[in-house]
Amino acid sequence: MRLRSLTLACCAMAALTAPLATAFAAPDTQEPRGNTAAKVAPKPDNSIVAVVNSIPLTKRDVDNRGKLFALSTGLPVSPELMDRLRPQIIRQLIDERLRTQEILSRHINVPLDQIAAAISNIEHRNGMEEGALRAHLAKDGVSLTTLIDQIRVQIGWVQVLRQELGPRSRVSAKDIAQRQAALQREEGRTEYEIGEIFVKVEDPRHAEDELDFTNTIIQELRKGAPFPIVAAQFSQSQTALDGGSMGWVQEDELDPAVVNIVRQMPAGVGAISNPITVPGGFLIVTVLGKRTVGKEIGHVISARQVFLPFDTLLDPQHITPQQQATLQKALRLAQSASNCADMERLNKAEGEKRPSDPGELPLERLNPQMQAVLADLPLNKVSRPMVSRDGIDLLMVCEKKEKNFSNRSPSEIADQLMNERVEQAARQLDSDLHRRAIIDMRVKLKGA
Repeated sequence: MRLRSLTLACCAMAALTAPLATAFAAPDTQEPRGNTAAKVAPKPDNSIVAVVNSIPLTKRDVDNRGKLFALSTGLPVSPELMDRLRPQIIRQLIDERLRTQEILSRHINVPLDQIAAAISNIEHRNGMEEGALRAHLAKDGVSLTTLIDQIRVQIGWVQVLRQELGPRSRVSAKDIAQRQAALQREEGRTEYEIGEIFVKVEDPRHAEDELDFTNTIIQELRKGAPFPIVAAQFSQSQTALDGGSMGWVQEDELDPAVVNIVRQMPAGVGAISNPITVPGGFLIVTVLGKRTVGKEIGHVISARQVFLPFDTLLDPQHITPQQQATLQKALRLAQSASNCADMERLNKAEGEKRPSDPGELPLERLNPQMQAVLADLPLNKVSRPMVSRDGIDLLMVCEKKEKNFSNRSPSEIADQLMNERVEQAARQLDSDLHRRAIIDMRVKLKGA
């Protein structure tokens, strides 16, 4: 987790407007099977499932979070799946209630403009007009309040942890230098870029419910649910704020049980581990990359882009006149640009819907389609028009240079050191909050 940035609300929820079809239905509204004389009446939406320090948690809260999960993954979620997810959703919402109460007790105020900015960023990343997210959620029966509450807790909890860390919330130059020296001594060893989802277990003697939940999440990930989004929704590690990303780590920074698994897993193909038992719970990991310390030579590209937006999303079967005209315009512009300054000028003339300078692009880490376009593109030559659903991109390579990616920058080292401190502080504070809390469960959870 990075105290300098909050990415969960902005990127981990970005798939909310990916395919929004979902077959969600609360399982307790189904008719009972068999020769039953009368229907079982469903529990009302406002029935209380738990009371956390005198604050109720209702069935509506739990169902709304389940619907939000369905929307954010873009997968159809059956009543049976939601029945398996519900106990863990209840536990997660209890944790959020405790965190909310701690935020309030410290008189931490989360400004509305920060929440609005997070929601606006979600809309921007998905090419949506302002206010469109509310309509998308409402269409599928999810109140915008469900998302707002989650964002508010995430932002406020970061401030709580900053207070807990106190002076340790700053990473000194000496701290960075010591870690850099340690890394230099590790040259030649293997590093792993790992994504994680941590499922906390309250009582190791009765972990059946959490294990069932972990297996359910693994099944959904293997069906195609986006790992960063599922991590943001359900992981109880602080890395959830970065979509589960642990960054680059070495074996001695991992639990031995995790090391045994990641050594065997392929990298960069979306493989998902089975549940890994670690102190405090279960872990799901995916290996995004492997490299040898000091020996990962690649290329970075400096580029400029011109983006021409469509008025409506592209339907290949029904291309509009505006979209045809946009393609013709892109072809004309491609002939008029001879250097990167021209590209910046043209993009500004088109309203700069996307930044002219997308920043340094690590060539070998781009998707295969983008690599195919940029790898052999001569300097100062415009690429062919790249058509997407929302518009057309023109790219030009300004500079290409070699880089050793295994050399971590000072900011990357600072982030990792902060991650370690924050994770320790968060687990300790969560444990303290549970120990002091009065929690009255009104429903029976398996394993409880």
